[in-house]
Amino acid sequence: MSLKFLERVKTLSILATMTFGLGCFQAKVGDLKMESKSVELGKAETVRVELDIGVGELKLGAGTKKLLEADFLFNVPQWKPELRYDVQGGQGVLTIKQLNFGTTAMGNARNEWNLFLNNKVPIYLKIQSGVGKSNFDLGGFMLTGLEVQTGVGETTLDLLGDWKKDLHASIKSGIGQLTLRLPDKVGVRVQAEKAIGAIRTTGLRREENTYLNDAYGKSKVTLDFEVQAGIGEIRLESGG
Repeated sequence: MSLKFLERVKTLSILATMTFGLGCFQAKVGDLKMESKSVELGKAETVRVELDIGVGELKLGAGTKKLLEADFLFNVPQWKPELRYDVQGGQGVLTIKQLNFGTTAMGNARNEWNLFLNNKVPIYLKIQSGVGKSNFDLGGFMLTGLEVQTGVGETTLDLLGDWKKDLHASIKSGIGQLTLRLPDKVGVRVQAEKAIGAIRTTGLRREENTYLNDAYGKSKVTLDFEVQAGIGEIRLESGG
């Protein structure tokens, strides 16, 4: 576990305390608003998707013929997300970012993103989440790469599905519970490191700090994960 990563964990712990306790730059909680957005794929043949949510709940799954269909619920006006999409040379770049994350809000503050992406186009997915709960249902995607960095809270990555190509994923979790639901029909290799807490597995065998399923080395497709966690629990669940 690198010193830089541990320093980040310490920073996130302090940030969580400020967010939920001190409210130094507190914004007023207003009426709950819902904004729905959709983005056409256009002429993009591949897409890079970058999601950045500071505080709140993020749900991501497949289920649209467009590139994106999304519902955003929030009652702190300063947290309204910014969405951008550009296509150049067949490469699309979609970014969704929460604005003014440094502004905290006490009481019944809500910020929820429900996102659906196209699962017929190759996607490189990068996700950053700060404080909150995240659920990513990724088994149906054509992922060319995956980066996930979470701060404080509970994160679930469901990767069950019929994978056609190899995938390399980097996952970094700060404080909380991290769950990976992994397929058993394709090879899976998870290299996991953590500072404080337990690693619990189902359907995987351990070789030092590496966890493998029975299909590893036998199937044509391999899912390769590098996992770093700070404080909390890692759950690796293979089956399906």
